[in-house]
Amino acid sequence: MERQSLIFDADDTLWENNIYFESAFTQFCGYLQHSRLTPSQVREVLDEIEIANVKIHGYGSRNFARSLTQCMQHLAERDISEADLSAVQKFAMAILEQPMELLPGVQETVADLATRHELTLFTKGDPDEQRIKVDRSGLAQYFSHVAIVREKNERAYRSLMEDRGMVPERTWMVGNSPKSDINPALAAGMKAVFVPHHRTWSLEHESVPEAHSGLVRIANINELRSIF
Repeated sequence: MERQSLIFDADDTLWENNIYFESAFTQFCGYLQHSRLTPSQVREVLDEIEIANVKIHGYGSRNFARSLTQCMQHLAERDISEADLSAVQKFAMAILEQPMELLPGVQETVADLATRHELTLFTKGDPDEQRIKVDRSGLAQYFSHVAIVREKNERAYRSLMEDRGMVPERTWMVGNSPKSDINPALAAGMKAVFVPHHRTWSLEHESVPEAHSGLVRIANINELRSIF
């Protein structure tokens, strides 16, 4: 195959991420102990808070801690203290201490593809937090470029292609998020490989085209080796 530009998402495409946020949320619900709201209903409230906060503060553990404390202040059925807010923040900040767990097949797949194609890592979130994860993953050596942006939308993909001199017809986005990986990449004119993750963050859910000439769906990242 002619040399392609393969752009990889990071969180929940190359390594586990959202499972740690979900664990923190479970701890939060246990601490909140709401008498009427189920965890799903608490999640709905938190989602609304997070939607507002990411527009101002972006993504990452620190903003998640901010959202959890605001959710606590909004839903608590008792007087809350600074100790309560500190405890809630710790649930989120513990995410930074979780082990780096590459998803099955990632190491060998990325190493193999890097011998034939140009690989770019394209992720959003807190720059310092994302750089730490890239370094800890041991995968940086396989990528010719790492880009960390505030939001992965159509404009961001077009800018990345322009900056790196990528040809849309030979450029592919590989990711698990319909909202941040697949749909904006297709809108920008590149192709995409959708690798669903069963624990993708709810705010990243969107429908993807049922039939699109530039979209490939796979169940495991290992399948990329037979495609490229």
